[in-house]
Amino acid sequence: MSSPPTLAAPAVPRRVLPVIVLAQLLGTSPWFAVNAVMPDLQASPAGRQWPATAVATLSSSLQIGFIAGTLLFALGTVADRFPARRVFLVCALAAGLATLGAAATAHSYAALVFWRALTGVCLAGIYPVGMKIAAQWFPRGLGAALGWLVGALVVGSASAHALRALAAGGAGLPWQAVFVAVALLCATAGMAIVWLVPEPQAAAGPAGGAPKLRIAALASVWRDRRVRASVFGYFGHMWELYTVWVLMPAILATRLADSVAISWWAFAALGAGALGCVGGGLLVGRYGSARVAAVQLAASGLCCLAAPWMLQATTALFLAWAVLWGITVVGDSPQFSALTAANAPREAVGSVLTLTNSIGFAVSALSIEVFVRAAAAGTLAQVLPWLAVGPVLGLLALRPLLAQRA
Repeated sequence: MSSPPTLAAPAVPRRVLPVIVLAQLLGTSPWFAVNAVMPDLQASPAGRQWPATAVATLSSSLQIGFIAGTLLFALGTVADRFPARRVFLVCALAAGLATLGAAATAHSYAALVFWRALTGVCLAGIYPVGMKIAAQWFPRGLGAALGWLVGALVVGSASAHALRALAAGGAGLPWQAVFVAVALLCATAGMAIVWLVPEPQAAAGPAGGAPKLRIAALASVWRDRRVRASVFGYFGHMWELYTVWVLMPAILATRLADSVAISWWAFAALGAGALGCVGGGLLVGRYGSARVAAVQLAASGLCCLAAPWMLQATTALFLAWAVLWGITVVGDSPQFSALTAANAPREAVGSVLTLTNSIGFAVSALSIEVFVRAAAAGTLAQVLPWLAVGPVLGLLALRPLLAQRA
């Protein structure tokens, strides 16, 4: 008796991946909107009364909102109970409205903290849900798309600095224009996903989004040597990543006097991280995710240690160092996700990733608070080398995976 013919998988429209990548880029633009206009906010009458470490609280409040949103989405299986495209749209529109709310109430520090935390909750329905949509369309090829998706997050996060440079520079617009532009970009991202990305015929498995959270899955982080290696390597990476992103304008301000130039170079340095994500993804087939992650983690750690010398170097060398740091500080991120997804128990990949990301963002919130406050009390040359603690511990954690071609 002959077996039934195997049906070919439906062809994926060529536009799907570029649209998802573009939507991720536009949808994550609120991430550093406040950071980009912080000099303008602190120069306002209300902002002059804010603490010098306000940028730390405003940044970490968004990180905490993202943690809360990620856990709520996972516990409620939101992206599985409802069409992921619709969830992305609603969260993109909500993030845009929260950004407009922040602009309207920026005279109140407490209100701004609230809106930033709410924006973080909304972003939990954009970046992770966008990953789920990609996994639905590319269930066997998400690894190839991962570098592009994280690269889009990087450029999207950095885009507020470019918007601020455009508004304050050639256009001569007030800082509120950045918030309005970000809100429009978010709305565009949501519309693009709904209008240009069709509903996939088959949903992805647990690795594709935020399935029901399995608390017991956290045990694999301790029991499984390979999972423990990638997870703790990721925590070391997160100790450094977002703190560098928050402090980059202050780092650049030590050598650049023009605020527009600072914004452009902040966009260049942070946005260059997309090269690390995409370039690292291209090298994985030859060297493996663990080695690619380790090289970038080591390079960013060396950038931390070199800070006292680079802050005194020639302007050209200083800017090259800032761009190199931007490339390597995030280039390992897709590989940590890939390693954890590959080594976690198949039935609990989504839970392990969700819990790992939540803890990682908590680590980043703590690091932001510690280092911004330390920089306010001392100097960047004294403080920045200590960021290397994260990469060093991350490299030590990665050793079991470096012994094999992962």
